[in-house]
Amino acid sequence: MTIQDWQPTTDLQKLQERAGLLANIRMFFADRGVLEVDTPILSHGTGTDPALEPIRAELITPGEPAREVFLQTSPEFAMKRLLAFGSGPIYQLSRAFRNGESGRRHNPEFTMLEWYRPGFTLDALMDEVTALVSHVLGCVPPDRVTYSSLFMEHLSIDPLESSLEQLKACARERLDISFDSRHPDHWLDLLFSHCIEPAIQAPLFIVNYPPSQAALAKVDIDHQGRSVARRFELVIAGMEIANGYQELTDVDEQRLRFQRDNHLRELSDLPVLPIDERLLAALEHGMPECAGVALGVDRLLMLKTGTDDISQVVSFPSGRA
Repeated sequence: MTIQDWQPTTDLQKLQERAGLLANIRMFFADRGVLEVDTPILSHGTGTDPALEPIRAELITPGEPAREVFLQTSPEFAMKRLLAFGSGPIYQLSRAFRNGESGRRHNPEFTMLEWYRPGFTLDALMDEVTALVSHVLGCVPPDRVTYSSLFMEHLSIDPLESSLEQLKACARERLDISFDSRHPDHWLDLLFSHCIEPAIQAPLFIVNYPPSQAALAKVDIDHQGRSVARRFELVIAGMEIANGYQELTDVDEQRLRFQRDNHLRELSDLPVLPIDERLLAALEHGMPECAGVALGVDRLLMLKTGTDDISQVVSFPSGRA
C-alpha cells in the first residue's frame, strides 16, 4: 500500500459536480410529483439474469441459522412491490452492486437512478428521459432507431432473422475472437458492444430488441409482424446510459422467465439463483401498467464532466474501498 491509497481518485470539483447532479435530479422529480423512495440493498432474492452476477453475503440473526442474502444488482424488485402496494410514480437514487464488473466504465458498486411511471407508454418515458438528460448535459434530444436497423446499417444482417451460424460468421469476420457459444444473444451482444455501440456518438434511443432480450419487459409485435421486446436503451458517446422497459405485469410469464434464466445459467455453468417470490406475489396481487427505467448516475456524471474513466467521478472505486 502506498501513502496515496487512502485518498480518493476523484477531485473536489467532481465531488461538487456530483452533489449538484443529485440535487438537480431530486428537483426534477419533485417538480413532476414523483415520490422518492428507499428500499433495501440486502435481499433474500435477486435477479436471475445470466448476464448479471450478484455479490453474496451471509446474514446472521441471533437465534436463527445463517442465511445467504444478496447485494442488489438493481432496486427494481422492491420498487415494483411498492408499485403493487399503490405507491404511484416513484424514483430512487440507489447503490447497486454487480460482481465481476470492473473497468473504465464499470465499478462493482455504483449509483443508479431508477424510476417508474404508472400509465406511461414507453414513448412517454423516453420523452421524460430526454428531458432529464438534456437538462443535465445540454445535449440535443436523442433520435430513436430500432435494434434491427442498427445491425442492418453497420453489419448488413438482421438480428431478428439471422441464424446462430450467420451471427457466428459475422462476428468472426469482424473480430479476432476464440469465443464460442450456442446462445444467439451472446453473439448479438458481442457484435453490438464491439461493432455498433462504439460508433454511436450523438444521443440515441435504441428500441424493439429481440424478444429473447426482453428481461422484465413486455413482448409486442412490430410493424413487420415480428415479436420484439418493448424496451429501449439510451447510448451517448458510445456508452449505454439508460435501459427502460414497458414493464411486464404477468406473474406467470415472469416466473417462466426466471426459470428460463436459471436454465441458461446451468448451461453456462453459472450458479442457479433463488427466484424472488415476494416480487411474484406482488405481481399476482396486481402491479399497475407502467414504464420504468434505470439510468447510470456515474456514467451521466462522466459525460457531464468530460471524463472517460468511472474512477474519476467516484470517491473510492473498489480497489480503494
